[in-house]
Amino acid sequence: MAWSSLTGADTEPGWQAIALPSAGPLVVRAGRRSPDNAEAVLVGFPSVRLAAADKLPEGQGFSVERADPEGNGRLWLALTRKIAGSAELFAAMACDVVGALDDAVLTGADEGKLMRVFVRRVGAWQEFMRKGTQALSPESEIGLIGELTLLRAIIEAGVSAAPAIESWVGPLDGLQDFELGTGSVEVKTTLSSSGFPARIGSLEQLDDAVRQPLFVAGVRLRQTPGGQNLPEVVEVIRQAIKGELEAERVFTERLLVAGYIDSHADRYPRRFEHAGMRVVEVTNEFPRLTSGNVPAGIMRATYDIDLDKVPGENVGTEGALKELGAI
Repeated sequence: MAWSSLTGADTEPGWQAIALPSAGPLVVRAGRRSPDNAEAVLVGFPSVRLAAADKLPEGQGFSVERADPEGNGRLWLALTRKIAGSAELFAAMACDVVGALDDAVLTGADEGKLMRVFVRRVGAWQEFMRKGTQALSPESEIGLIGELTLLRAIIEAGVSAAPAIESWVGPLDGLQDFELGTGSVEVKTTLSSSGFPARIGSLEQLDDAVRQPLFVAGVRLRQTPGGQNLPEVVEVIRQAIKGELEAERVFTERLLVAGYIDSHADRYPRRFEHAGMRVVEVTNEFPRLTSGNVPAGIMRATYDIDLDKVPGENVGTEGALKELGAI
């Protein structure tokens, strides 16, 4: 409504803006920039400063730029839609970013923390748009459900919600999907009823030289009309962490970086039920290729293994968390 009541079509560069409810110490406005008439959300920071060299996030459909709508030198950051950017998606992004600031205010965040929340949330949208704004592929959908299945199990095993979600680094392109305690857990997911084919994407993925111990969690799903779809799996975790604002914030950002947004919920009609999980420690007997055991000259490799045939006891989620020192 604010954007529709403004016009930024003047020939002289500048801003037209309407005040929105403030976010704690921050001043928030909906605005349009002249002369390109671009929609924006302007956030004013009374005392925080940025160095001239600080790089601000920029995505395919938006930019973040310094602004000075009042001409008084105060730091304003303008989250602005690019001409080619989707107006609908930008509106969803703007509401989400302002909502993240509002939630952070409820936790007592100071101005510096609010700046970090703003930059992190915009950065999550940057990654979402970098990876494409379409729904996840069927393979990525299955993989995300597997990671969320283990995340839920980690929380249910007694790891506090915020550190559990912080440990979920798969969306951040971590070598393994979870970094917990001294080690890590890699998640593989399959719909196969016979055998457990798993793609290993690099020589580093099953290398425990940096973090120990290293576990592989094989999550088996079964497609069935009575199961849960991806949005319902997400909602189960949201309900489990409801009221823990920091955990909720990080979870939303991880989902964004993983390529999931709520407005795509109707694009995930498939339903699955959890058909079992096997958690095995990666030891010297585990079939794997690493930089230390391939012939000299091999720089990278991608290969497939059958998790049903790898040796090792199923220690379960709790057993792995105990060995990792997470519980």
